[in-house]
Amino acid sequence: MDKTPLTSPTADTATNPQSTEPQLLKTLTEILSSDRAPLEALTSYAHHLTQPILLSLLSSKTLAQRPNTLLSFFKWAQAHLPPPLTQSPLPLLSLLPSLFQIHKYSDAKSLLVSFIRSDRQHALHSHILSPKIGRNNCKSLKPLLDTCIGAYVECGRPHLAAQVFSKMKRLGIRPNLLTCNTLINGLVRYPSSHSILLANQVFKDMTSALGVKPNSNTINVLIYGCCLENKFRDALEWLGKMEGFGCFPDSVTYNTILDGLCKKGRLNEARDLLLDMKNKGLLPNRNTYNILVCGYCKLGWLKEAAKVMELMTQNNLLPDIWTYNMLINGLCNEGKLEEAFRLRSEMENLKLLPDVVTYNTLINGCFEWGNSLEAFKLIDEMNEKGVKPNAITHNVTIKWYCKEGKIDEASVIIKKMEESGFPSDCVTFNTLINGYCKAGNMGGAFRMMDEMNRKGLKMTSVTLNTILHTLCGEKKLDEAYELLNRASKRGYFLNEVSYGTLITGYFKDEKADRALRLWDEMKEKQIIPSIITYNTIIGGLCHSGKTEQAIDKLNELLESGLIPNETTYNTIIHGYCREGQVEKAFQFHNKMVENSFKPDVFTCNILLSGLCREGMLEKALKLFNTWISKGKTIDAVTYNTIISGLCKEGRFDDAFDLLSEMEEKKLGPDHYTCNIIHGALTEVGKIKEADEFMSRMVETGKLQDHPLQLEKGPSESTNEVREEFDPSSIAYSEQINDLCNQRRYKDAMHIYEETIEKGVTINKSTYMKLMDGLIKRRKSISKAVQ
Repeated sequence: MDKTPLTSPTADTATNPQSTEPQLLKTLTEILSSDRAPLEALTSYAHHLTQPILLSLLSSKTLAQRPNTLLSFFKWAQAHLPPPLTQSPLPLLSLLPSLFQIHKYSDAKSLLVSFIRSDRQHALHSHILSPKIGRNNCKSLKPLLDTCIGAYVECGRPHLAAQVFSKMKRLGIRPNLLTCNTLINGLVRYPSSHSILLANQVFKDMTSALGVKPNSNTINVLIYGCCLENKFRDALEWLGKMEGFGCFPDSVTYNTILDGLCKKGRLNEARDLLLDMKNKGLLPNRNTYNILVCGYCKLGWLKEAAKVMELMTQNNLLPDIWTYNMLINGLCNEGKLEEAFRLRSEMENLKLLPDVVTYNTLINGCFEWGNSLEAFKLIDEMNEKGVKPNAITHNVTIKWYCKEGKIDEASVIIKKMEESGFPSDCVTFNTLINGYCKAGNMGGAFRMMDEMNRKGLKMTSVTLNTILHTLCGEKKLDEAYELLNRASKRGYFLNEVSYGTLITGYFKDEKADRALRLWDEMKEKQIIPSIITYNTIIGGLCHSGKTEQAIDKLNELLESGLIPNETTYNTIIHGYCREGQVEKAFQFHNKMVENSFKPDVFTCNILLSGLCREGMLEKALKLFNTWISKGKTIDAVTYNTIISGLCKEGRFDDAFDLLSEMEEKKLGPDHYTCNIIHGALTEVGKIKEADEFMSRMVETGKLQDHPLQLEKGPSESTNEVREEFDPSSIAYSEQINDLCNQRRYKDAMHIYEETIEKGVTINKSTYMKLMDGLIKRRKSISKAVQ
């Protein structure tokens, strides 16, 4: 019998492929079975390949003995066959059993990941969840479902993986422990509060319904999820439950909880946990010490952080680059840039070369403390020393440009960033959204949110908090509260920043009762306040004349294990002074000093201001002189406060003596100093002396030659632009608002795009409606596991 040539189709095949389908299948099988025939021999048959033939080849028992050939053929088909064939999941599903049979799980997962990333319609997912799959042979289905879960997690779609897990549960197929751990880890790290609930449900199902025994890694990931949500009590409960599941805490378990506690400034609880760790026979490792260094640095306790480094060395654990980077970050946060640079030199002497994190930390520190020239020098130095900038380097630079109001320059950096192979990420977009919002450019902020959405980037709690801050700034507090509630249902992580932002808004609007109710609501939802959030409510209460209630919150703060900082104490001292209770302010100050509070220049200025306001000038002068005699730092505000007090008492000679001293120390005078003295001289009728004083200030360059503004009027430099709209703008804005109210966001977007084409500007509140719409469009995944 004559064989069909292996190089080209027959004439019959070319004219009527359907009639020769069995022959074509046989020919192609022979080509693929041949050791000598290359895959290029298949090219001339490509346009005759139908889906049935392709599926028959990929599931052929003959070719199943040659899995590498089948894998090569599948890749050839992906490159040469039309999209309708390659976009279907069926060819891949036909190939996978052959790969599983010879334990090529890595190749199988790689193919699944590649397919899932381009499967926008979730065709593979729908097919796997179909009741037809698994109706007959559950055993052969196990490797497919196990591998699919890992592939979906790798593609950043753990909620789809959770639905595959649910199918395994329904069919009674027991997944591998690795599969369960992969799924739980993917859910915990996915940016949604609902996904952590799913992770706990998966744990319950795997242990109770499917009989999978967890290990330490499983529970460590769940503990990490608790720490992400600041649910430290739950984390400690898991720690206690571990032995009941036949696994034991390890250094990762303790370090995870320690890290969470230190990040929130709960060092007392961290110390107790460290003691428990040692009692269990687990010695602190380098990571444990690094966590403590990080915790102390976050609180600004740099001496304590340095002591931990000494302790590391005593225990034969040399500080690594991570340790140094943390301490450099702590110094930069405190504005101690010279010390930070000295520490970098110390690193280099120890042969620890600064990495991209070191440079990013120093660059950010220089930008934050007004030394942008040095920051750009560091960026150049990075390139010279072969340290490649990363996305964070670019984002830090973008943040500085946005802070300076240079949005156009920030856009140039973004282009450079993308040309360097770093696509814009959530941090980039959130920085730009924040920059536009601060500049009052809601149109620009919305465009960034829309572009973020188009690029498939998830809006995070940072995006949400930026919009909340903008709404509060516009005094749209009811809308901000509604957004807060809806965001929770949409799966956003609502953190203490979200609530703190709105609490601040209520206090600024003199709605202290609403702020306190929201505080209680936050506590009921087990969102644990950080020291910053406590400072927010303490500051709000003090500003509202409720300093005694602020003391209650201070006690609550101490009971929770948090450690107050200088801001906490200074806020309460200021609160007493505002209420005219200067004696109470000093009593509180003295008591706190006994409890290790270290008063700073802000403390001194608050107390001086309180004394002068109550007419206690002599006590203020005594405090001022004592402070200076102890060699403590003073600033222009310190001098201005005392000079103001002296001028009010008519003691101009003493005031001028302090002015001279202020000049010697190069602390001024500034416009405020000149206003104080000029105003006081004028008030007592010494017009000539007042004019001579101002002329002298101008002549000596202490004051620029321009008329003195004694009263604040509208500033021409304000970045608030008065909105002016034509009838078209009003009509379009109303139309978009109506569509948003009806939740017809797609239609609203079409109208918005039309306004762009026509160059029509819509109003600020309409942009806020559109932003709200983008947030609402985030789908909830709370029902992903049934």
